[in-house]
Amino acid sequence: MALLEVRDLRTSFRTDDGVVKAVDGVSFSVEKGKTLGIVGESGCGKSVTCLTIMGLNNPRNTISSGEANFKDENLIGMSLSRLRRIRGDQMAMIFQDPMTSLNPVHSIGKQLVEAVMLHNDVSGKAAKARALESLKEVGIPRADRRIDDYPHQFSGGMRQRVMIAMAMINDPELLVADEPTTALDVTTQAQILALMAKLQEDHDTAIVMITHDLGVVAEISDDVVVMYAGKVIEKGSVEAIFNAPQHPYTWGLLGSLPRLDTDVERLTQIPGQPPSLLNPPTGCRFHPRCPYVMDVCVRDVPELAPAGTDAAHLQACWLDDATKEREAAKLLAQYAEAS
Repeated sequence: MALLEVRDLRTSFRTDDGVVKAVDGVSFSVEKGKTLGIVGESGCGKSVTCLTIMGLNNPRNTISSGEANFKDENLIGMSLSRLRRIRGDQMAMIFQDPMTSLNPVHSIGKQLVEAVMLHNDVSGKAAKARALESLKEVGIPRADRRIDDYPHQFSGGMRQRVMIAMAMINDPELLVADEPTTALDVTTQAQILALMAKLQEDHDTAIVMITHDLGVVAEISDDVVVMYAGKVIEKGSVEAIFNAPQHPYTWGLLGSLPRLDTDVERLTQIPGQPPSLLNPPTGCRFHPRCPYVMDVCVRDVPELAPAGTDAAHLQACWLDDATKEREAAKLLAQYAEAS
């Protein structure tokens, strides 16, 4: 049974220029102890999807509908008081930039202690002991000394570890990670991903990982959702997405991955730019950039449908199965040659 079940989630923002449909009919689920990767270009709606689930959008200009059932409770439209009791306790979020997420005028220890005491009836001494334990768990060296330091005294990688400690301090069942490795160097990225995998194994935590990095997705995800212009255009197991991709956009993302086996002057790129969500294209939203575009793509919106015999692998594309199989095989052949 799914820990989080999202159904037909829609989020729009009222702006001076009109209504921006940032998330338009998104559905997915994640099971306890599993990792779901949500991937796509900047502006595709992946972060807004998770901010909506966490109830962190500005209510004054946000319109949300659909369902996000967490342990049989719908988070969409939930009272703020109830959401605050769940958020930071049963579910937590790691943000992209820890420097703007951590309070610069309070010590790391004070912020961790506050997170414990907000959701648990414990003494300050017990809360500090839990904070110290959490810092040690995420690999902060000399944690007993560093607990009284301030965010600016930590490196980027160490600040991200602190954010993970804060998110995991109350042993949540669901962890949402919004591009947690984007601003880090490659070595530190690998350390953070390994840390998250270890914590997941130790605590049986479900993770929703938001990223534009397919390498991260391949390394840690069990299932993948590919988003484009506010919609899910393909989803399935990580093996299905990487071994039998069905959508031209997914082919473009995979084709743009850098390779170490050949010298190239320029990476393969997806032509054009993502559309404005104030006035998205008719039909398939990817059709202005798609090299396989047909009349039906411009006219009609493709629905998510099973890819061949795999009922769990869904794709939204009007191309025939033979073309999809041929293009996917061509792309995979390039990587087979590389290996």
